[in-house]
Amino acid sequence: MGQLLSPPGPRAAHLCIDMQRLFEPGAPWATPWMDRVLPRIIKLAQHAPERTVFTRFIPPRSKHDARGIWRAYYEKWECVTRERLDPELIELVPALAACVPPAAIVDRPIYNAFGNGRLQAHLDAHGIDTVIVSGGETDVCVLATVLAAIDIGYRVIVAEDALCSSSDQSHDALLQLYAERFSIQIEVASTADILRMWILDD
Repeated sequence: MGQLLSPPGPRAAHLCIDMQRLFEPGAPWATPWMDRVLPRIIKLAQHAPERTVFTRFIPPRSKHDARGIWRAYYEKWECVTRERLDPELIELVPALAACVPPAAIVDRPIYNAFGNGRLQAHLDAHGIDTVIVSGGETDVCVLATVLAAIDIGYRVIVAEDALCSSSDQSHDALLQLYAERFSIQIEVASTADILRMWILDD
C-alpha cells in the first residue's frame, strides 16, 4: 500500500501493541490473523530487540474498579477482569516474551499506549523520535496509540502486514486512512521494506 519516505534512522524503535495470549485463538478476545502476522512481528523484534517495546493491555481487577463508561464495558466483558481471568492470558505470546529482555514491556489500562505517560517516558529516556508500529488491533489500540504518537510528535511508521484486527473491513479502512488522510504524519510500509531500510548502529 505504501512506502517509506526515508530510512527509519538511528533513533527508531519498534512499538508492538498488545500481542498477548488474551488475543490468541480460543481466548476471550481472540483476534483473527494474529497467528498470521506473528512471524513478521517476530522478525521486527529480533531485528532490534533492544529497541523493541511491547505494550500490554491490563484489565481492571473487577468491573467495580473501572471508571465511567469503562464500567459498562466491563459489565459486558466481566470475564476478562483480573479477578476472573487466567493471569497467564495477560502475558505476551511466548515467541515474543522470549525477546524480553532486552526488549521492554510497558503496561496500561486503556486503549492508548501513551495514556499513562510510561511509554513516552521510556522512549524519551532512550532518545526515540520514530516508532515502527505492529500488533493489534488495527482499529482499536493501534489506532488510539498511533494518533497519540502523532500528537506527541513522533514519526510514525505502520508495518501494514504486521497488524491484526477482529474486523477485516475496519482494518482495511484504517490502513487506507493511515496512508491517505495522514500521509504526512504516518508512513505505511511492508515489514520487508522496513527491515531492509532499518540500518542499526554498530
